[in-house]
Amino acid sequence: MNKLFVDTSGWMAAADGSEFSHKKMCIVRDDWLEKGGLLITTDYVIDETLTLIRFRMGLKASELWLQQTEESSRIRIEWINELRFEKTKHLFLKLKDKKISFTDCTSFVVMHEMKLRKALTLDKHFKQNGFEVLP
Repeated sequence: MNKLFVDTSGWMAAADGSEFSHKKMCIVRDDWLEKGGLLITTDYVIDETLTLIRFRMGLKASELWLQQTEESSRIRIEWINELRFEKTKHLFLKLKDKKISFTDCTSFVVMHEMKLRKALTLDKHFKQNGFEVLP
């Protein structure tokens, strides 16, 4: 099964109709799913996304998004366990010359482990770290 990592900015652009890339992001996501693909994300990305949806669109919108995400058989949440946290910590401290979030580093660790090359994101750090960015 074809797997696509989804970052916070990917989820947000798809969820918020006022985002400049909303339509494009939804088309890419929906096309991926129509072709039988699976969306991969992490609990850290879920945390960021829920917080942003709540602040921008309200608690009810974040509740609905979480419910849809958890109930979908086409979305898999990867959890940042102790081993992944340690790998992330080392990567985060290694990337001293870049202003990059710890959450992005958790995403990179998971993507490397799962051999994922593509991410649905607007975040330039994914491309800077060797991943293909969609859209």
